[in-house]
Amino acid sequence: MLMEGVVSNVLEITDQDFETEVLKADKPVLVYLWANWCGPCRLVSPSVNWIAENYSDRLKVTKMEVDPNPVTVKQYNVEGVPSLLLFKNGEVAQFHEGAIGKQKLQEMIDNEL
Repeated sequence: MLMEGVVSNVLEITDQDFETEVLKADKPVLVYLWANWCGPCRLVSPSVNWIAENYSDRLKVTKMEVDPNPVTVKQYNVEGVPSLLLFKNGEVAQFHEGAIGKQKLQEMIDNEL
């Protein structure tokens, strides 16, 4: 749940803008797949927001709710949330399913940038 007045560098996307915002992006893109009924997603969200704030110069951070966006979920075989996909040049460079701590998330991204 976003709090009023909180500015986030995380772009909310849908199946419709996935190709433009992720596959055709001019820099690597982290896609955070989540659901509002998902407890572990609430634990991962602050880390994703931190990455968005601290890596915005070299990484685009997006989030996609899984339930209203079944096309992307199926296309990338996402079976659980939270899931994180790191795209480089339109291809999946890293994939993580399940909760992840900020340090591990940072390592996953640092390894690809």
